[in-house]
Amino acid sequence: MITVRPSGERGRTRTPWLDGSHTFSFNRYYDPRWAGFRDLLVINEDFVAPAGGFPPHSHSDMEIITYVIEGALEHRDSAGGRGIIRPGEVQKMSAGTGVTHSEMNPSQTEPVHLLQIWIRPERGGIKPYYEEKSFPEEERRGRLRLVAAPAGAEGSVTLYQDVRLYDALLAPGEGVSQRLGPERHAWLQVVKGSVTLNGTSLGAGDGAAVSDEQSLDIRAAEESEVLLFDLA
Repeated sequence: MITVRPSGERGRTRTPWLDGSHTFSFNRYYDPRWAGFRDLLVINEDFVAPAGGFPPHSHSDMEIITYVIEGALEHRDSAGGRGIIRPGEVQKMSAGTGVTHSEMNPSQTEPVHLLQIWIRPERGGIKPYYEEKSFPEEERRGRLRLVAAPAGAEGSVTLYQDVRLYDALLAPGEGVSQRLGPERHAWLQVVKGSVTLNGTSLGAGDGAAVSDEQSLDIRAAEESEVLLFDLA
């Protein structure tokens, strides 16, 4: 079963420096039909204006992934994590017992386009942990590259939850396939372009919840980028 979450039906936040779209209920936006999927709680697509960003604020007991699509984003946190994230890199912060962080656009002239992803951790009270890794285009071109997983499998960033996140760059007509294990679920998020998922058409910003499917066939109609979550 595939359930599409259309891009145009997402929640929205607009401020002078932020244009954000919420796949799932977030902050003041609430839709009981879309209050997360399995352990995936948040996918926000954010456009942050030059020199804008999220000032210091606190989180606890959450796995937070930042995925930059265009531009750059500067991270600082109270546990000592610090870095500037660019396309092709994945940042993961385990908020655990509590951490304060900021995410700012360091450019004075260019916006930054990113995805903010929250995943429920396997347990509370994890020691705060920051990690970032680069995944070159050639590792993601035409294949599903594991970029986040338990124990940092295959050189990915470490997740404290039974979730595996894959990234793929697909040329027009190119496809990738993935088998789902027994009682596993999936979420496909289209970052750029347009694809079909087991014959179902999806465009940029669309997501799809997948249950009771043995395998997934993802095929690009144009130059595309997708994120695939394999979920318990």
